[in-house]
Amino acid sequence: MNLLQSLALKKGYLIWLVVLVAVGIALKMTLFAPSKVKVVTAEKRDMTAQVYGNGTVEAKVVVGVSSKITGRIVELYADQGDQVKRGQLLAKLENDDFRHQQLQSEAGVSRSAASLNVELANLQKARSNLALAEKNAQRFKILSEKNFVSRLEAEQYETAGQVAREEVARSTAAVEAARMEQRANSAGLGVTRSRVADTLIYAPQDGIIITRDLEKGATVSPGLPIFTLADPRTIWVKANVDESLLQGVDVGKKALISLRSSAGEPLPGHVARLGRQSDRVTEELEVDVAFDEPLKNLRLGEQSDLYITTGMKKDALTLPSASIVTKDRKSGVWVVAHGKLGFKEVTLGITDRSNVTEIVTGLNGSEQVALALPQEMTKFKEGQKVRAFK
Repeated sequence: MNLLQSLALKKGYLIWLVVLVAVGIALKMTLFAPSKVKVVTAEKRDMTAQVYGNGTVEAKVVVGVSSKITGRIVELYADQGDQVKRGQLLAKLENDDFRHQQLQSEAGVSRSAASLNVELANLQKARSNLALAEKNAQRFKILSEKNFVSRLEAEQYETAGQVAREEVARSTAAVEAARMEQRANSAGLGVTRSRVADTLIYAPQDGIIITRDLEKGATVSPGLPIFTLADPRTIWVKANVDESLLQGVDVGKKALISLRSSAGEPLPGHVARLGRQSDRVTEELEVDVAFDEPLKNLRLGEQSDLYITTGMKKDALTLPSASIVTKDRKSGVWVVAHGKLGFKEVTLGITDRSNVTEIVTGLNGSEQVALALPQEMTKFKEGQKVRAFK
């Protein structure tokens, strides 16, 4: 019995020993095992540095098409969204009163023309009478000097000549007055014709109608827009770009414009104008990016994303941007070597939209660089043991 009890006791000790060893191995493999870290290696690729901006589609040239006179709209020949040409008829105002005034002015011009013709005829007659009177006065003056006629008779003909001269002067003044009246009536006719013409509203330039602000039957006053017209050749995106990203952003730089209505189809553009005053609150600068081709489906105010190209590199050594950290105000990466972490300082270059950053100096491309979530990478320490996996 003692032998059996001794064997059973030893067997129990062996079982507990095995259990303890298994637990120790399990703890070493789990709780006390080095952290698993994903690693990447630097790769060479072509890169494009782009600056992001957000803005809205706007028109540089927006014209309000209005009337010069007050009147009621009787016809509209265009609507919102229509493409129009310069000189195209867009609207018509009521013009009955102005037409009557034009007819009255035309009658006045005709009457003044007739009066001028009458006065010109009177002037011609007065000049003929004057010529005859001067001849008679001269003839009777000679006869009087030779005592063939009396002095009184000669003076009568001289007086008749003076009267003829005064008649010519009066007729000349009458002709000038008739001409002045004709000019005044012609000017009045021009005014009435202008008013009649003002009842027809034409497009001042080529463009697309953004809004139709009044409808048929409405009364329009001078300066009140009937249509809002925009030139599609001057459409651009007014974007706001962070001041810290403005390096390399210049007029003429190429850009991609992503409209909210067609996010998957970026449109080519270029920087057309840079603002000269930043927003003091948001610390952003306005950058105007024009479309290379006129925008077909124009919607002013549409939200847009911009990607302005500021630089390009070929065969650049790159790493995922998430692998780059800042330690002691220095940019670098955590390199895994012999199962341990080590911080290595690097010089950074450009970063593109795919979240890849150029490594200018610090790496040769063969190193295994740790890549983890930011909150995990902040806990990394120099010499920390890790298990690398790809």
